[in-house]
Amino acid sequence: MEIYKIPIEFAIITFPFIAFILTIPFLIYQYRKYGAIPILKSIIFYSFILYLITAYFMVILPLPSMEYVRNLKTAYIQLQPFQFIKDIIVTMPKTINGFNDILKLFNLSTIYVVIFNFLLTLPFGVYLKYYFNKKWYQTIIYTFLLSLFFELTQLSGLYGFYPRPYRLFDVDDLIINTFGGFAGHLLTPIFMLFLPTQKELENKSYKKGQKVSLVRRGLAVLIDAVFIAMLNLLILMFTFNTKALYYSHLIAILSYYIFIPLVGNGRTIGKKILQIQVMDQNNQVKIYKSISRYLIVALFIIYPNTIPSILEAAKVIPIIIICSKVFIILFILVNILFYLFCKQNNERTFLYEKITTTKNISTIEYKEDIIEEKIQNIKKKEK
Repeated sequence: MEIYKIPIEFAIITFPFIAFILTIPFLIYQYRKYGAIPILKSIIFYSFILYLITAYFMVILPLPSMEYVRNLKTAYIQLQPFQFIKDIIVTMPKTINGFNDILKLFNLSTIYVVIFNFLLTLPFGVYLKYYFNKKWYQTIIYTFLLSLFFELTQLSGLYGFYPRPYRLFDVDDLIINTFGGFAGHLLTPIFMLFLPTQKELENKSYKKGQKVSLVRRGLAVLIDAVFIAMLNLLILMFTFNTKALYYSHLIAILSYYIFIPLVGNGRTIGKKILQIQVMDQNNQVKIYKSISRYLIVALFIIYPNTIPSILEAAKVIPIIIICSKVFIILFILVNILFYLFCKQNNERTFLYEKITTTKNISTIEYKEDIIEEKIQNIKKKEK
């Protein structure tokens, strides 16, 4: 079993980096579709990523030396279906006496390799059924494709890194892996006795997503920041005046937060992607209020150094620059305190929301409410 320790250790080390890369796309997808992410759903998703990483490393590790692979003379492909049954029959002892002899069978490579290949993809079938809601035939197809990817990885000598395959491409592995995934699909109802159904998780997400969380808002700001950075770079590319370095960022901020809301019905690209709408207290879209809100947040909270930097570039007297910095710091602190200790309609708000009389609304429709509304409409028509 020591041979399996290395892949597991590598998977644990690699997992944080891959999880970090996938986090932003995962958050965007979940927030765009549901508006929120239950903790259990996140745990299941990241456990699935960890499982795939571990399974992959189980297939390729430990890596042999290049010299060892060059000297290999063994066959690297086996295309005879169910050859593993013949191998087991040949290696099994002729007589089995007692429970201890049965346990010794699991030490035979012909048996434990079959068990390993079966267990390798069994969790994959569970994930496909439970998390991705795939049907049994879809599970068979996806598991076969995953197994084929593993086998081709071995056949290619780790994508050409080695001069020849260092592990066997075995058609029996395809059969056993696929059966393992299908078995996982069949066993999923047992796990569902202890876990909420996918529909329950989705309903919880929709309900929670009716309120726009700080994480969702922050992700929208991050998306907007990427577009502002691109716009800033574009301005610098077409401006040859060195003074533009001081003003390009301000121009990019003003252009983005004025023009985009004008054409986007008060929404920035980030808010549109995450299905967030800025409205006034009467639930109406007021473009001028949205723009004023964006500019206040951008210049005094998101990019607090923009105005002081321009004042310094313009060689304004130092006392004004110092006052601008103090004002911005105080504004940020007051907004934080206002959010922590002041509530409006039982909801926490920032000071800039109070000043601009605006709020964030989720534009994602709660599916359960939609279905219920359709049912009521049908009943009315029947009457």
